[in-house]
This record gives sequence, C-alpha cells and structure tokens, in this order.
Amino acid sequence: MTTAEIHRQITADEIAHTFEEEAVPKVDLGVYAFEDWVALAIFWVMALAVFLQFFTRYVLNDSYAWTEEIATYCLIGVVFIGASMCVRLSRHIQVDLVYRYLPQPVGRALSTLIDLIRIVFFGYAVKLVWVYIQIIGDEQMTTINFPKNYVYYAVLLGFVLMFLRSLQAALQHWRQGYSVLERPGAYDGSEI
Repeated sequence: MTTAEIHRQITADEIAHTFEEEAVPKVDLGVYAFEDWVALAIFWVMALAVFLQFFTRYVLNDSYAWTEEIATYCLIGVVFIGASMCVRLSRHIQVDLVYRYLPQPVGRALSTLIDLIRIVFFGYAVKLVWVYIQIIGDEQMTTINFPKNYVYYAVLLGFVLMFLRSLQAALQHWRQGYSVLERPGAYDGSEI
C-alpha cells in the first residue's frame, strides 16, 4: 500500500463553478420552542456575569462578589429550563438496549409505563417545588438584596415545562405507536 497522493485533473470550468454562489439555506427558527429562547437568554446573562467576574478579578484585581452568585443562579435556570428541551426532544439519557430483545407488545407496554412514570414524576416535582417556594421563598440572596424566589420560580417553570412536554411526548408516542426507547433510530435520523 502506498501513501502517495493521487490528483485528478480539473478543468477551468470546474474551477470557475467552485466560485459561484451557492443557494443560501433558509434559517428555520420554527424548530425552537419557548424554553429554548428562555434558556438562551439566561445563558447569556450567565456568560456576561462570568465574564464580568473574570474581568474584575484578573484585570482589575478587585472582584465583584455578586457576579459569582448571579452566575450560579443563572446556571440553575439554564439547567432546569434547558431540561424541558431535552424532554421535548427525547434527549435525556435512557437505556434502550432492553427493548431490542423484548417482544414488540411488551416493549410497547413498558414504554407506555415509562411515559406515565415520567409524567407522574414531573407532576410531583412541580408540587414539591411549589411547596418549597412557599416555605423559604422570601429569603434574600447573599450578596445582593434580591429575593431568591425568582430562582425558585425558574426551577418551577422548568418542572412545569417538563411536565407539559412529557404529556406532549406521551401523546406523540401513543399516536405514532412507538417511542424513542423502542425505535431510537427514528429519533436520531439513523433509521430510514
């Protein structure tokens, strides 16, 4: 086996066509939902807070203490609201190996049970977060005089969105007759 490069002769027309403008694909923002934009906005607030913390600490040698706390709370919002994106797109970690070896009716029943358990879990989490907000929602942040309940409301919003998206996903699975657990290739594009 040789490692020599092989070059094919190219005509002047072929070279000229490489410089022609290709059609610019249209941007489709319709694939993004409400939670995508909210998570993106919170992410950029977090990124600005981290940059400001870095700048004040290492350039000005006088760090703003509140930037770390704001960045931490923004991360909480990004995680919980971003998790609803994962529920909507069926991107959470799952074990689908078992479904390859189960008979189709058993796999379908188990997948439906998983959808129901997920709905109940997120519904219960909504209730727990609401109770938690009622108990300690009036606490103030450590470095700035601002209530923490806004952080807890972001977590609550995330769980409400996850609950609603899990209902939506279960309905979709019921209508199409399979879920990502049963046919992962239908969700990742590898199944034709």
